[in-house]
Amino acid sequence: MVIVTRIRHEVLTLPAAELGPDNPLPPLRPLDEVHRVDARDRDGMPRDMACGLGYAPLRSLLPVRVRDGYGRNRERRSLDALVIENDRLRATVLPGLGGRVVSLFHLPTGRELLYRNPVFQPADFALNGAWFSGGIEWNIGATGHTTLSCAPLHAARVPAPDGGQMLRLWEWERLRDLPFQVDLWLPDGSDFLLVGVRVRNPHEHPVPTYWWSNIAVPEEVRVLAPAEEAWYFGYEQRLRRVPVPSYDGVDRTYPLNSPHAADYFYEVPDGRRRWIAALDADGHGLVQTSTDVLRGRKLFVWGHGTGGHRWQQWLTEPGTGGYCEIQAGLARTQLEHVRLDAQSEVSWLEAYGPLDAAPAGEWSQAVRRAEGRLESALPRARVEEAYSAWRRHADTEPGETLATGSGWGALEVLRTGWRLPGTPFPESTLGEAQEPWRELLRTGSLPAPPRAEPPGETLVARHWRDLLETAPATAHAEYHLGIAQWHAGDRAQAVRSWERALPLAPSRWPLLRALAVADEADGHHERAADRYADAFADLCREDGDEGADRTAVWAALGRETLEALLRARRAAKARAVWERLPPHVRERGRFRLLEAELLLAEGRRAEARAVFDAGFEVADLREGSRVLDQAWTRLTHEPLPARYDFRMRPDSA
Repeated sequence: MVIVTRIRHEVLTLPAAELGPDNPLPPLRPLDEVHRVDARDRDGMPRDMACGLGYAPLRSLLPVRVRDGYGRNRERRSLDALVIENDRLRATVLPGLGGRVVSLFHLPTGRELLYRNPVFQPADFALNGAWFSGGIEWNIGATGHTTLSCAPLHAARVPAPDGGQMLRLWEWERLRDLPFQVDLWLPDGSDFLLVGVRVRNPHEHPVPTYWWSNIAVPEEVRVLAPAEEAWYFGYEQRLRRVPVPSYDGVDRTYPLNSPHAADYFYEVPDGRRRWIAALDADGHGLVQTSTDVLRGRKLFVWGHGTGGHRWQQWLTEPGTGGYCEIQAGLARTQLEHVRLDAQSEVSWLEAYGPLDAAPAGEWSQAVRRAEGRLESALPRARVEEAYSAWRRHADTEPGETLATGSGWGALEVLRTGWRLPGTPFPESTLGEAQEPWRELLRTGSLPAPPRAEPPGETLVARHWRDLLETAPATAHAEYHLGIAQWHAGDRAQAVRSWERALPLAPSRWPLLRALAVADEADGHHERAADRYADAFADLCREDGDEGADRTAVWAALGRETLEALLRARRAAKARAVWERLPPHVRERGRFRLLEAELLLAEGRRAEARAVFDAGFEVADLREGSRVLDQAWTRLTHEPLPARYDFRMRPDSA
């Protein structure tokens, strides 16, 4: 039998920044999420859309950790890749970085169909921080880029519906506690990469879910979709219906025509084929289509403003071409969640491939022309047939293991005994992070780490909280119980758990920091500042190695302590904390910005200005953040230098 798809290992070597360690402090604060909608905009929306916008918004990142240990120093590094290839297409996948398809190369024409980033540079765009641009990413969990953007997935060979091979990617999504899989294959002679996706809810209760497939393409294109209207969302956090292709006299289907960063969620009519394409001036480009379950289609643009250009430079090498994003999701917009019933699943099929059609001219004619070419190249009926064939293989157990993800799925399967055909989570994948929780399952007691180590990750779902409540009330167990209670909204009980643990704890700084966050949430900024200062002093008294994990603790707690002291106008105490930070921490861009703010608080304006003049880069600058231009405005009325201009909103341009 002809093997219609070949799967092989490859190593990509490119300029890449190190990811570094995760932030060791549990994310107790509300999400710093820019994609929120003004309540006034819900009037006049379709009812299902308004419900989706208000359905189970994510309030916390727990149990996931923030990934902010990366920097901006890029060196040539090797990334493990898996290549899927037939005689028409070659897809390159990074299983260790969220299963990202970083390249989709059309062999007959020699064309790269995606925007392929020439570097690996994390930036603060994912829900939990580290994210990188380019290729096709699989976003699951909640509104925003998935927490798995820079995380490893399980990968294996699986028999494909046509007798060849599929590449299966799967993991346990921790924000919603849902297993999912992504199956990729290339039928013999096909110009289209087929992708079967399944998200399962094994729980006995409904769970909110979310999915958007995000495709980066060069921005010098016209984006076509079968729609006459779109929902426009800008960084001013307003969502409104606009005509397609033009409004305010500008054709927004050309990404470079938009002045600012924005999302356009196309209103594809019911019954119409679901597709979106990005075509250059010569009519060449990429098309994505799917079965109807994946109903939404979106265009994201950076715009031609200074801030958009700066972000594009930030995410890649200056001087390389820019990109936009075309996307496909479960809901009309990326701001909604959908209900996944108890013990049910949702699945669909996607297809990615080349499309040749003239994009210019009158909108409806351009759309019909592209849709006709798509139907000739890949009939809608064939997509439905491929989906039906794939569903019969979705439960097939994987063969050869090609990559290994996390052990969190194995822990949940161990706890519940769930059978998840097609996506095994064997005990062999359990690791150091899961070991204390396996011990809690086995003995009912949560073991504590050595004194000089941070307390480790906390599991916060109801069943884990119940186990913590019945575990022996050690300081370590009370600390984790407090985090689970905080996540559940029982803040008073969380504070009591932390206060009970404080006299018993050999290492007090994690508890003091948690109590400081609680104080800030209640508006007690003075008391929060005192507790932060005590936490930092306790950390300074501890002995420990000076490795990357220890540096991560110093940086995370030092940053929060400085910010709290500056909010409380405690410049002298902030200076004392600054002086105790290791020099290699103070040299980071985030801390150079804090140094400028500290100097301003001390009335040393000229020295604060000198920090900006010397130059620094805040590696973990958050999408939509205005900390740089706001700090500059406090310093001077001069125009903001281009190197610090990351403004994405029209009212801040």
